[in-house]
Amino acid sequence: MPETLHGAAEFVTGIGPTHPGALLYLIPLLPLIGAAINGILGYFLQQRFGKKVISFLGVGVLLAAAVVAVVSFFQLLALPSGERTLVNKVLPMISIGSLQLDLTFMMDELSGTMSLIVTIIGMLIHVYSTGYMHDDESYWRYFSYLNLFVFSMMMLVLGDSFLLMFFGWEGVGLCSYLLIGFWYQDQAKATAGMKAFIVNRVGDFGFVVGLLFLFWSLGGVWFGAQYAPVHGLGSDASAREVRYVVARPAHASHGTAWRGDHGTPTTVAVRLGPTVSFRELKGQLTLKNAAGKRPIVDGGEVAVHSRAERGSAAVVKTEPLTLTYGGLANMLVWGIPVLFLACLGFFLGASGKSAQIPLYVWLPDAMAGPTPVSALIHAATMVTAGVYMVARLNFLFALSPGAMTVVAVVGAATAFFAATIGLFQYDIKKVLAYSTVSQLGYMFVGVGIGAYWVGIFHLLTHAAFKACLFLGSGSVIHGMHYVQHHPGHDDPGHGHDAHEPRDLRLEPDPSDPQDMRNMGGLAGLMPVTRWTYLIACIAIAGLPFASGFYSKDEILFKAFTTGNLVAPLAGKLVWTLCTLGAALTAFYMFRSYYLTFRYRAPSKAHEEHVHESPRSMTWVLVALATLAVVLSLLGLPKLWTGTDPLFERFLEPVFAAAALKGFAHASHGLEWGLMLLSVAIAAGGIGVAWLFYADEQKTAARLAALKERFAPLHRVVFNKYYVDELYAATVLRGTHGLARMLAWFDREIIDGLVNFCGWCGRVGAWLNGKIDEYFVDGAVNLVADIVIGSGQRLKRMQTGRINSYAYGVAVGVIAIALVAYFLPGVLK
Repeated sequence: MPETLHGAAEFVTGIGPTHPGALLYLIPLLPLIGAAINGILGYFLQQRFGKKVISFLGVGVLLAAAVVAVVSFFQLLALPSGERTLVNKVLPMISIGSLQLDLTFMMDELSGTMSLIVTIIGMLIHVYSTGYMHDDESYWRYFSYLNLFVFSMMMLVLGDSFLLMFFGWEGVGLCSYLLIGFWYQDQAKATAGMKAFIVNRVGDFGFVVGLLFLFWSLGGVWFGAQYAPVHGLGSDASAREVRYVVARPAHASHGTAWRGDHGTPTTVAVRLGPTVSFRELKGQLTLKNAAGKRPIVDGGEVAVHSRAERGSAAVVKTEPLTLTYGGLANMLVWGIPVLFLACLGFFLGASGKSAQIPLYVWLPDAMAGPTPVSALIHAATMVTAGVYMVARLNFLFALSPGAMTVVAVVGAATAFFAATIGLFQYDIKKVLAYSTVSQLGYMFVGVGIGAYWVGIFHLLTHAAFKACLFLGSGSVIHGMHYVQHHPGHDDPGHGHDAHEPRDLRLEPDPSDPQDMRNMGGLAGLMPVTRWTYLIACIAIAGLPFASGFYSKDEILFKAFTTGNLVAPLAGKLVWTLCTLGAALTAFYMFRSYYLTFRYRAPSKAHEEHVHESPRSMTWVLVALATLAVVLSLLGLPKLWTGTDPLFERFLEPVFAAAALKGFAHASHGLEWGLMLLSVAIAAGGIGVAWLFYADEQKTAARLAALKERFAPLHRVVFNKYYVDELYAATVLRGTHGLARMLAWFDREIIDGLVNFCGWCGRVGAWLNGKIDEYFVDGAVNLVADIVIGSGQRLKRMQTGRINSYAYGVAVGVIAIALVAYFLPGVLK
């Protein structure tokens, strides 16, 4: 039975009871073990036993983690809806006052879905890597980094607190640096890794600031801008007192109350005060009294219980205690709502990880890493961490329509902006990179407009079809590898005068296996790669034959009808930008398909050297392409089936507590119209791509004429709006200028002061030496000289002659007699 507190409760909360999930810790632990063994012993194992043992270990731990994730997920499914929360407390971490934090893993419907995505897609990418990276000498290091990345991602997903999430958050940032710059001997690739790492640090700063605002605000009661700490939420030297509220889970009000050991309604304890636990935070922000008012958010009184803990003993105090809150919604900092500032900080962190404007610039350069790394990081894991974080904090973002509007508008702008850049890219991986940035924008639109489930659904479908696209491009690059060693192949126009200056962005580098202008006609040479790539293109374009249609179309529909933003027209603006982005997506994705697999007939060199990839790669492509189609069943629209989509119903308990205004009612005619418009736009983009890129002979002249006619526009978009140049001229130049200024200040001022102090020290030492030499030593030496001189003179009196001594005695006696005679008082 779940751990609960029994008794009458006038409050209702959005959290429910939990159940033990004893295996959850194994999901991150297994990849960590693989990373440690390969990282420490991998070189020696590879030298002694070959790469098979590295493959077995690297893939085996992921397979085991995936099995544990699946078992835990089915354990979760076996629980009643509303009770689906597994908790695995491993060990205590922090105990300060009323703040107690354990190393705890938690799986609910949302984190369970993410766990399956990360482990299953990650395992497939590991299998693919055994073929793609087989010839690399640092095979052991690659799998160590890959395992470590999955460990960090699972800490981020399964952690039940901001602290564990941030640990995983920073972990995936480190691993992305290691994997993007895996071939660090190449300066460009090493630079790309550093760029990703540094840009993400900017976003991470926003994450920390948002958390500090939230943590700080929960420690007091608020009346406008006036703050007063809540007494009793802290501790004294002898005990920790925990204030909490006993409340019914929200689902109990729906006639499905959970029952305890004796048939009594099950209640849960809602801890009050500063917290970094997701469940505790959700419990506080969703707490409602009998009148339906949220006292901590909107203001009001809370009758609390107090539990004083001394060591292992806990004593519950029964005397009544009431806390009065002014309400977080009324709290202002610098005249700005604190909830908006906290959410904005979190979204800045999400923008860094998930490559949104203006922090998207790292992701295209991240294609410098091995292609399986691109599939893992940019399809299913790290770049979706920001979307997951916003969805996890749905109950917080729902309290700030302003923050939700920022998320939705930035996501829509990113979706359209990145799609325009993807139109004219020739590097097949760069096309997919800008496509990833664009699709992440759609995910943020989903969570920003309040359709959290569909944002996560697009994350799920994107993980399948984008991983298939990245790995498909890797298969093509693997097949085209020969061009690096045979740059003079016989395709017309591929040769080049070595003395002629050229811009490789404008014309193909004959030795570049990623340039689509070196491809064409590969459909018959790589049939499995071709068909799986085509299926993935259909999915991302939004045709109703694959899963991408159902997730993207639902995002467009929800954006058109949302009432959760600050202004009614904001949703229409978001819908317009996303619709235009969808048309561009269909065009540039099928442009990449035609340029790669059709466009021109294969050359003799292609026919001789290009071949299908090994089965360790193609089977993974088939699995991902199949998944990209099968996932459609989770999102079949209500317009077709008469019931809410299966995935929406599955995730509903996670997002039920979000206080949203909802979506406007739309007639079936409007739904059908928007859906058909979406299909028509996708078909139109595909048709235009076919018109220009299906046959080189028919369209080359027409395409050249259009480029010449719209040369200025083409130049701006082709150069990616000069954003990198803008960063170089402002941020980089400013940073370098500041560095030079600080270097001058350090050299001239700090070092000058230090050197002056050193000079003063040397002068003081010299003076001290002179004083010591001439005064101190001089005085000592003078006394010594006097004593020695006196001794030298007095010793002459010691002659050793009796007569001399007799004369001396006689003289002394005479002298005494004279003194006694003339000075008689002296001797007295």
